[in-house]
Amino acid sequence: MAKTLLALLTLPLLATAQVQPPVAIRNAKIVTISGPVLNKGTIVLRNGLIEDVGENVIPPAGALVIDGEGMTVYPGLIDPMSTLGIPLAVPATGAAPATGAAAPPSRGPEDRPRTTSWERAADKISSKDTRIDVARNAGFTSATTFPTTGIFAGQGVMFNLAGDNPSKMILASPVGQYMTLTAGGGFGAGRGFPSSGMGVFAYVRQIFIDLDYYERSKASYEKDPAGKQRPAYDRALEGLKESPRLFIPASSKAEIERVSGLAKELKMPFILYGALEGYRSAAQLKAAGAPVLVSTKWPVKSPAADPDGEEPLRALEFRESAPNTPSVLAKAGVKFALFSDGQSTAEFLKGVRTAIERGLAHDDAVKALTLTAAEMAGASNRVGSLEKGKIANVVVTKGDLLADKTAIQFVFVDGNKFVPSPDGPVTAPAAGTGRRPRDGGVE
Repeated sequence: MAKTLLALLTLPLLATAQVQPPVAIRNAKIVTISGPVLNKGTIVLRNGLIEDVGENVIPPAGALVIDGEGMTVYPGLIDPMSTLGIPLAVPATGAAPATGAAAPPSRGPEDRPRTTSWERAADKISSKDTRIDVARNAGFTSATTFPTTGIFAGQGVMFNLAGDNPSKMILASPVGQYMTLTAGGGFGAGRGFPSSGMGVFAYVRQIFIDLDYYERSKASYEKDPAGKQRPAYDRALEGLKESPRLFIPASSKAEIERVSGLAKELKMPFILYGALEGYRSAAQLKAAGAPVLVSTKWPVKSPAADPDGEEPLRALEFRESAPNTPSVLAKAGVKFALFSDGQSTAEFLKGVRTAIERGLAHDDAVKALTLTAAEMAGASNRVGSLEKGKIANVVVTKGDLLADKTAIQFVFVDGNKFVPSPDGPVTAPAAGTGRRPRDGGVE
């Protein structure tokens, strides 16, 4: 009787469940990224995954078949450093909170100034962020997003740009700790530690010394707690401990040299972001052995500058040469990806096209926006290329994906098909870090 009742109860659920048929795109040019380009291939998507891809793949029975003649299939684009999906960072004003007295100035590293390393972007993702639709319409299917306020701002998350339930959108968390290296900011700005660039570096060094001591103390206590005082819980250090890598800003040649040295001292995997003077620092970056996220927010002359005034030669060189950075790094064998740095989606892609015009190979540009971007988040075994078994994040175009005014036919996220609206918004803020010092964050 119990079994009969259970069957009756589950029958309506089975009757209403809808199984999506597989999708097969055939006779298309397929840019796999991880392998050769297939000039006439077929890709099959089923249950949110790539079931098969190749030149001799036969669409399965019952599949929704799309004739890909004249179309090109790419892996979905990825912005590897953004605030997409979470509220943009609000600049600190130095004012006291609305309730309660102003926070006292930090006296030293023991006060953990401007540190929220325990915060997780995964807990802040909102599927209602209108920037998600804008980015997806342009061919982006994933983004890595971060809290961005503080020296140790918090832990990033990589997520897919579709879905009603944020928990089902997440691909990887935490992906790493977002850092800035600017002095001041927050309550008590200028009145407490650290109040200088040197103080920030000292604080970063000290907190990792504290982390080492904290881990050794906990291990000793857990091994033999009898007669020992238990170590006090430190959520700032726990947040760092949980972070698989550090994302550290460095833009100028001097910053890249200084920050690379600091990062090596910390004995933790790291990625440098910014790197606008990477064209002058390729050898240093190669020696550092760390991946680099290159901003495509190329420097421009300030609109407030005197149009008739003379500019320093260094400023002119910087503005002229910064877009050469991606091609210089590619030729030097430095692993890099490209990120939006607070720009709109259209501006981001325009910056990518500028890099291509300055010598970046087209294939290197596509890889930097797909597989390498996935590697930066430790998720290249899930997304970033068109391979059997990977998540079905796919973009189908007529023409070059990175060309201006590309005709995007379909975007698949987790195997769900979207048809970009030609009338969709194009000026909304894109997946960007919102507020990052233009000099890379080092004073």
